[in-house]
Amino acid sequence: MNQQRTSPRGARRNRARGTPQQVWLARGRRRFPFLFSRIGPVTLSICSVLLMSLMAILYLYQQGQAVTTNQEIQALRNQQTVLQRQNDDLVNQIATEQSPEYIAAFAGKMGLVPANAQNVQVTNNKQAQSNGDQANQP
Repeated sequence: MNQQRTSPRGARRNRARGTPQQVWLARGRRRFPFLFSRIGPVTLSICSVLLMSLMAILYLYQQGQAVTTNQEIQALRNQQTVLQRQNDDLVNQIATEQSPEYIAAFAGKMGLVPANAQNVQVTNNKQAQSNGDQANQP
């Protein structure tokens, strides 16, 4: 009969034996009994509801920010499209106004006529050239 008895230490060892996860859970329960034993079910329920409410508010705030950001992105894309169209229109206008046909038509509207090589007179003024050279020298 003496052999069947176990010492208190042996009993503790036998209780602590099991899978490592069970041992860890048992030790964890021993560490924090004061935290949950003092909180009643009503208080725990209220704390849970408050925590869930806080998380819901944070989630809705984050969703609101995402919606606002998406709206801003869409507005900027629309603005980019408008500016790209304006740029394309200006590029086409510049290409049109630089064409020789457009320049000739615009000059004709202003009353200008093409120069005739027979009517052009070239004069050589050596005195004006020499005065210009002296003016350029310090």
